[in-house]
Amino acid sequence: MSYLAHLFGIIAFILLLIWLLHYREGIEYDSNNGLRVFNVHPFLMYGFIFLAGEAILAFQTIPSERKTRKFVHMTLHLVALVLGIIGLSAVFKFHDMRHIPNLYSLHSWIGIATFCLFGLQWVFGLVVFMLQAASGPTRAKVLPWHKVGGKALMFMAVCAAETGLMEKTSFLTNLGLLKPHHRESNLINFTGLAILLFGVFVNFSVGF
Repeated sequence: MSYLAHLFGIIAFILLLIWLLHYREGIEYDSNNGLRVFNVHPFLMYGFIFLAGEAILAFQTIPSERKTRKFVHMTLHLVALVLGIIGLSAVFKFHDMRHIPNLYSLHSWIGIATFCLFGLQWVFGLVVFMLQAASGPTRAKVLPWHKVGGKALMFMAVCAAETGLMEKTSFLTNLGLLKPHHRESNLINFTGLAILLFGVFVNFSVGF
């Protein structure tokens, strides 16, 4: 199952790049073109999702001792957090450039809640499991909840991505820049499916 998770994760990354570079205006945080600035957001937020998923898979896919797998798990999550911070900064910058209100949509609510909870989950994991501030029995008790929380946050992140794609599709359609069954429309749909299947197979790979 982990191979399928890797596969769909990479496919989603490729499709997203094709969409942003070929059909949209490209990706550039410091551009004067607000649309190029905005495109940093979906690109890096998917990077956040992808690395978070790979971090979850690290315990199954890295042929090494548990201590090493734990270190990779935490490091990938940390890099994901950094990408997420830049990705969120990009969309706030775009909104400021276009004088658009922040955090008004369902997508933004799910996204910001997911990211904040993800940060808290990472700090919790660092303190309790990496630094071992808690006793062995306590760590054993909270580990199942830590795993469940990680899976829940993964699906919340996927949900944020799907609602984000739907929101962007609606904007483009209302502006007359996107037509139903057009190549770009299909590309967006396939990107969403790949992201969804990535999340599904990450979950299947780590069990229930």
